[in-house]
Amino acid sequence: MPAANDIRKGQVIKFNGEAHLVMETQHRTPGNLRAFVQVKMRNLRYGKSLDQRFNSTDTIEVLPTEKKTLEFSYADRDSFAFIDPNTFETVELTANLIGDAKNYLTANGKVDVLFVNDSPLTIELPSAVELKIIESADGIRGDTASNVQKPAKLETGMMINVPLFIKAGEIIRVNTTDGSYLGRA
Repeated sequence: MPAANDIRKGQVIKFNGEAHLVMETQHRTPGNLRAFVQVKMRNLRYGKSLDQRFNSTDTIEVLPTEKKTLEFSYADRDSFAFIDPNTFETVELTANLIGDAKNYLTANGKVDVLFVNDSPLTIELPSAVELKIIESADGIRGDTASNVQKPAKLETGMMINVPLFIKAGEIIRVNTTDGSYLGRA
């Protein structure tokens, strides 16, 4: 097992029996004390972040990981089916694992899935996706004072605010981090 000095950003380590994704590491050597490694990590099951200090000589278990790009196929109640475009293998992920990402999934949309020991742990969306507007109220003529917005329903069922000139049937770009309107596609 590698020492704490060998931990790098992006690795998945086992800490307190749980898988944690390393987000930041800093090696510190204060004045007359022993060296230590300060690690900022996120629990992959619960999504909770924590800071942990390890002695530089501590051994830490690094879990083998694999990141695959999968295409969304369909949703069925509490499971979401994805297809590996290389092997055409179907992978089903639970609704708990998907979380709010379901609002951005469309047919053939690509996502990155992190696998640890051949079991899926997290899903990463692209920074922006293109979605079609299903319904939106018409803008009122002359109502263009300053950045006036109206609600619109997207093909995934999510509601967002868009500018008045956007109509039903148009395809727009949506930011996946905060669900905001970015522009027309």
